[in-house]
Amino acid sequence: MTTNTIDGHDMARAISFGDQHSAEIQPYGQVVPLPIGLSEAVCREGVEQLNQLLADTVTLRDLYKKHHWQVLGPTFYQLHLLFDKHSGEQSGLVDAIAERIQALGGVSLAMGGDIAETTLIPRPPRGREAVAAQIGRLLHAHEIVLKEARTMARLAAERGDDGTNDMIVSDIIRANETQVWFLAEHVAEAPSTRADQ
Repeated sequence: MTTNTIDGHDMARAISFGDQHSAEIQPYGQVVPLPIGLSEAVCREGVEQLNQLLADTVTLRDLYKKHHWQVLGPTFYQLHLLFDKHSGEQSGLVDAIAERIQALGGVSLAMGGDIAETTLIPRPPRGREAVAAQIGRLLHAHEIVLKEARTMARLAAERGDDGTNDMIVSDIIRANETQVWFLAEHVAEAPSTRADQ
């Protein structure tokens, strides 16, 4: 019985990590027709819009994670946990949007540089901000996502793309509205609790 072995030098030749170039099998922006009962034009429009929503949702997720790491002050513990919870929920939305893009025959954005070039959410400073600024920044990001999600849901319904419409309304809009509510309660003025008033 003979055993074929590859020494370290042969292995380096067999697997060339420096040469990872190949032709794309599906360029970004191109839609591959799938038998889902929607025209290629409808799928292309949906993919384009969903990639914008994806870029903004990834940015919102990362903004939550940034603030999770950098929050400070008397509400540190509560906000540290809340920001992390919301970041995790946004990660689930990122996956749902990316998979819907693929289900429409498109290619989803996937790399940080592409996300940064595409997002409509303003870039935060690298440094730490006060809690009020963090919450204000998150609320503004949610508003951007919600405005575009509502527009995209209406357009998807008009195109007959019920799957995209349902995902945006049931998942994206409802989750973002709930997160806005939780955030906004941290900056709301609490009513007086004195019994004599």
